Amino acid sequence: MRATIKTTFALFLLLPIAAVSARQALAQSSAQHAATTEQPFRAELALDYSYLHSNAPPGGCGCFNLNGGSASFAWAIKPGTWDLVGDVVSGHAGNVSSSGNSLTLSIFTAGVRYLPPFRHSSLHPFGQVLVGTTHSSGTLVEGSSSTTTNAGAAFAANLSGGLDLNTSRRFSVRLIEADYLVTTFDNAVNNHQNNVRIGAGVVIHF
Repeated sequence: MRATIKTTFALFLLLPIAAVSARQALAQSSAQHAATTEQPFRAELALDYSYLHSNAPPGGCGCFNLNGGSASFAWAIKPGTWDLVGDVVSGHAGNVSSSGNSLTLSIFTAGVRYLPPFRHSSLHPFGQVLVGTTHSSGTLVEGSSSTTTNAGAAFAANLSGGLDLNTSRRFSVRLIEADYLVTTFDNAVNNHQNNVRIGAGVVIHF
């Protein structure tokens, strides 16, 4: 009888200890699972439609529009704050300023992106500075009267900002990206072109 009482008493003492230990183990497992699932992604790929407004022909505005697409890859060097970015853009105009000439621009730039801390919002703005090179082709730069001697490679710089909307952990929508793009093709006037690029598309996180 006494042995039974002692056994029962020992069980009553052990039950709270076991419950506390199980609760601690469960809490630790949940914390580890949350840390794993909430770990920020290190990379992203953005695929955008791009509209460019350019003034490549010198004299006055000489403005015309190009349509195309872009792809950019970003790698987080400080997740949620700083990214390294590579950007490729291609745009085409079939009739530049009603001249009948065509132009295709391909732009390759890389640089850094800053992301302000909006961790508790589904909206994520960013700003970036990129530099690189640009290539042009088409009858505007390949004709006998063209003044462009560096159509194959000219300097390009890109100052831009944008806004992404998270739709899931893996995907975002790039609501807008607006860029001020400078190129330096020869034009026998100032060898300088001001371009504006507007883009929107999808972002895939890895």
